[in-house]
Amino acid sequence: MRKTVDEYLASGPGFAEGEVIERIESFRRRRPRLRDEFVTMAHGAGGKASATLVDAVFLEAFRNPYLEALGDGAVVTLPGGDRVAMSTDSFVVQPLRFPGGSIGRLAVHGTANDLAMTGAVPAWMAAAFVLEEGFPIADLHEIVADMADAATAAGIQIVTGDTKVVPRGAADGMFVTIAGTGIVPAGRRFGPQGVCPGDRLLLSGSIGDHGTAVMLARGDLGIDADIRSDTAAVSPLVELLLAAAPSTRWLRDPTRGGVGTACNELARACGHGVLLREDRIPVRPQVGGVCEMLGIDPLYVANEGKFIAVVAPEESAAGLAALRSHPLGADAVEIGEIVAEPAATVVMRTTLGGTRIVDTLVGDPLPRIC
Repeated sequence: MRKTVDEYLASGPGFAEGEVIERIESFRRRRPRLRDEFVTMAHGAGGKASATLVDAVFLEAFRNPYLEALGDGAVVTLPGGDRVAMSTDSFVVQPLRFPGGSIGRLAVHGTANDLAMTGAVPAWMAAAFVLEEGFPIADLHEIVADMADAATAAGIQIVTGDTKVVPRGAADGMFVTIAGTGIVPAGRRFGPQGVCPGDRLLLSGSIGDHGTAVMLARGDLGIDADIRSDTAAVSPLVELLLAAAPSTRWLRDPTRGGVGTACNELARACGHGVLLREDRIPVRPQVGGVCEMLGIDPLYVANEGKFIAVVAPEESAAGLAALRSHPLGADAVEIGEIVAEPAATVVMRTTLGGTRIVDTLVGDPLPRIC
């Protein structure tokens, strides 16, 4: 019979389960090695293969303290003492339009949310387009209009950009890359180093909507369901949370790889364990049904309008109330807590009362969803 996390913690060394946990922790402390000779789709999926590629190629070449944090963006201090956040993201989603959004809206929202996760207020963006020869100008107008609407609604100006055209077949319609900059208010600092055992994890809403909506929009599965992407700019929601829970430790938007991957990134970065409670994680019935049909765990499905926050235990109730006061956070819940052991590991307490390890996937079962 499987033990609960509390029993793991009480059992001490000598139990088989504890030995397994220790081996997993030891394995995760090893530096990843890139053994592949060629880039694969898994390298862009946000899982273990992505992390290995980033560590072995990009981090090795560009290593510096800002980059080593491997956050959603970097916060830099200017000579005058002001702090700004920078982030960049490329968008290759297919199809270009899907229920609830488009590549244009997604590009603005995704970059704005990465900035918001650093504590910044998004302000300016640069947009670069790679267009395939033959792409309809009317479609381009519509997508750019979506970007403009999303930026205006979020209080962001698109201040510079670039456009390149490649021959037919060299790109899948269009790709978009956004670089964003935001202002970090004075005194606002958080990161994994401030996370402590006992802290609570808040989730701003239901999971899996975006990845499932895009997957169904491709029309390859023959499944009909009313599922819309949750793509949205979450900065207003973040500001409400930080006002109510000023001791917030850490923020992350669970995009590629979903909540499962984001929690593993947190566990590795802070060195503590993350205990999730399965019965508290909200999944819309239709999303859960589609994922069950396809054998996909919604915990690993991408979201584009949600975020996870680690808050002090005494601020959890106030933080939840603040999130629920906004339409984007109406379904916000506390989904777990930080524990001392098992270190750097994510554990799920299941609805049946048992426990299971929540690991990072090698790749992503739903490629090109952002």
